[in-house]
Amino acid sequence: MEIKNANAGTLESGDILVQVAPSEQGGLDITLESSVAYQFGDRIREVIAETAKEFGVDGVKINAVDKGALDCTIRARVATALVRATGKDIWKD
Repeated sequence: MEIKNANAGTLESGDILVQVAPSEQGGLDITLESSVAYQFGDRIREVIAETAKEFGVDGVKINAVDKGALDCTIRARVATALVRATGKDIWKD
């Protein structure tokens, strides 16, 4: 599956900016910047990884800048960025 550069979200309070790019190394590489990473970083990474797994992507780098987003917002932003990056719409079948 071809991965293109794509993003979703904003840097507004309560949101998360998710940027997706191809990675030559394979696997899933997650970079997280968040003021609450100490408390919630593991959960944010987990939600990102779960959502990426649903898409079945490999060789993807995901950069996330969190501004206090809830799990549902994180899922929505990652899914949107991956739809844009892959052209694969998981809700269309």
